[in-house]
Amino acid sequence: MRKVVKSKKAPRPRGPYSPAIVSGGFVFVAGQAAINPKTNEMELGSIQSETRRTLENIKAILEAAGSSMKDVVRCGVFLSDMKNFAAMNKVYAEYFPKDPPARTTVGVSMPKIKVEIDCIARLRKSGKRK
Repeated sequence: MRKVVKSKKAPRPRGPYSPAIVSGGFVFVAGQAAINPKTNEMELGSIQSETRRTLENIKAILEAAGSSMKDVVRCGVFLSDMKNFAAMNKVYAEYFPKDPPARTTVGVSMPKIKVEIDCIARLRKSGKRK
């Protein structure tokens, strides 16, 4: 089974990809950035504000899929400047305060945005979607 996940509480894709795919009991969330879901415009700012907006977008997508931040098993974090690692990490820890998921963080060249995050999460046992 393969099902596309969309949420009105998360940004619309800006290209030929799905916000997330549910398959095999997992939710695969595409890379998200600091995009306001109401306007679908970038919310550029500090690394802290961009990280928070990005994680709120991920949270909305996971909830629409029938999952949650507590169900995340892996994240990929992409930073435009590794000097922002500590500040990003502080906000990231607010969303994963206990038993955080496995994670890879790399520095990459990105236009405008400071951070992009993708993740994989388990579906809740009930499998119910909102």
